Amino acid sequence: MGFRKKNKSPPVLSHEFVIQNHADMVSCVAMIILLGLMFEVTAKFAIMFITVQYNVTQSLDTDAEDKPEPLNYYKYGPKDIATVFFYLLIAIILHALIQEYILDKINRRLHLSKTKHSKFNESGQLATFYLFSFVWGCSILTNEEFVTNPTFLWEGYPHIHMAFQVKFFYICQIAYWFHALPELYFQKVRKEDIPRQLYYICLYIFHITGAYVLNLHRLGLVLLVPHYLVELLFHASRLFYFSDENKQKGFTLWALLFVITRLLTLTVSVLTFGFGLSRTDNQGFSLADGNFNVLTVRMTCLSAICLTQAWMMWKFINFQLKKWREQSQIQACKKKAVSPKSRPSKKDSRASQQSPNNHVSKCYSALFLQTTLSAMFAYYNL
Repeated sequence: MGFRKKNKSPPVLSHEFVIQNHADMVSCVAMIILLGLMFEVTAKFAIMFITVQYNVTQSLDTDAEDKPEPLNYYKYGPKDIATVFFYLLIAIILHALIQEYILDKINRRLHLSKTKHSKFNESGQLATFYLFSFVWGCSILTNEEFVTNPTFLWEGYPHIHMAFQVKFFYICQIAYWFHALPELYFQKVRKEDIPRQLYYICLYIFHITGAYVLNLHRLGLVLLVPHYLVELLFHASRLFYFSDENKQKGFTLWALLFVITRLLTLTVSVLTFGFGLSRTDNQGFSLADGNFNVLTVRMTCLSAICLTQAWMMWKFINFQLKKWREQSQIQACKKKAVSPKSRPSKKDSRASQQSPNNHVSKCYSALFLQTTLSAMFAYYNL
């Protein structure tokens, strides 16, 4: 972990050395890029990493007598890869700061086990990111008026021009989810947890990058904001659960909003690809113009979204069924324990006086422990 002081330093460039000092190394790389702004020779290359590229200025005619008001918009291009790389470095540094100065201190107070420790760190990092992205996304939706006019999602497609906040939002989103890949190594994630985390990281990269490249950033933003709200609620509830196992009400609200968000995502996607884009005048495929409004692309995008939502609902239903099944086992165990047939005879009453109570307590505690530890997190552990 970065920013930690160790009494015994591991060998230079060893795995432990890189893991302990990765944030310091990344900080050095970011500082080198920033220092490039100080020299005229390297300034034009450093700006490509730090600032948003492909600025386009358009004029807005207000009145005939007044001068047109310039408006700055942005497009995407190959130079965005350098910008994503720089903010990927920033994400790694912020990740280490949150881990070192917030999450590790809380972990020391809670005295969590290794399994809970890793899940607490994962939820702490994701809850922070989801909260920041949700607030930022709501601000953009309010300013750009995407929500008040649903036809704004497909009218005027291709939407090759983006406001600064919209493009910078997507740059940060792509950079964050790409930074999550090396963090699997830096955070020493357990081998059994790597496939699960790698799966949802790749899904985020695929969908967000696809919306950015296909000029569907309006639709992507509308779908991301409610999804981030649901994920924020889940990871916040899991953090409260680790602090106090009696705090489980947040999971009920999460389950309700999860289903509503899946239905909302499917509805908006079908409305955009099935009705909106298919009826626009600008039909065709052109890489130069950024136009991908053809039947093949529309159906591919809609199928990808529907399959992802179906997979998430399948996991959610399995999670709920497993939870209900284990609760029914608890109820059956309790009824069986208090049944008259299971009572001991008078001859064996002294020898087995406490056996039913012990049987009830052991059965109940084992099933309760299994329910609370495994079923509550089965949604993310499948």
